[in-house]
Amino acid sequence: AAAAAAGAPDEAAEALGSADCELSAKLLRRADLNQGIGEPQSPSRRVFNPYTEFKEFSRKQIKDMEKMFKQYDAGRDGFIDLMELKLMMEKLGAPQTHLGLKNMIKEVDEDFDSKLSFREFLLIFRKAAAGELQEDSGLCVLARLSEIDVSSEGVKGAKSFFEAKVQAINVSSRFEEEIKAEQEERKKQAEEMKQRKAAFKELQSTFK
Repeated sequence: AAAAAAGAPDEAAEALGSADCELSAKLLRRADLNQGIGEPQSPSRRVFNPYTEFKEFSRKQIKDMEKMFKQYDAGRDGFIDLMELKLMMEKLGAPQTHLGLKNMIKEVDEDFDSKLSFREFLLIFRKAAAGELQEDSGLCVLARLSEIDVSSEGVKGAKSFFEAKVQAINVSSRFEEEIKAEQEERKKQAEEMKQRKAAFKELQSTFK
């Protein structure tokens, strides 16, 4: 009995030590995550404060961008995917080709998930304000037609808006031309296929 009594404190101490080890492991794991040592998080998935990270924009500008982002985030999942971006560009009067839309996302897609987070959406306007976008690029057209003023002087003239509208019409015309060319090509291929089938049938009939 004495031996059993003596063994009890040892077992209790061992259990306590095991619990301490488990708690220590959990605390270390939490510390690692807090310091960014644990599972890495992509730039757009981590929690960020747009007002501190995008200090070049006023609160009103960021609020306007957020409003626009939410307006086109039809799935309400916190992202604008390819189809939602397609709809956005159509609503802005500047439809894009499938490849054009993919290139737009690719230009600011930091985590390579083929869709735009709110942070990546803000990057479009940062690049636009810094003059880092090609004049005829889809992102540049988006930034201009959004009517969100990101110019340093804070003045958006009617002239620049008119120019953007003209550019959008040009982009739209180019899009329509590409669609028309694709349709013509399909029509041509169908006609060739029809002719080949007719020739083959004619050839068959001569051997009967």
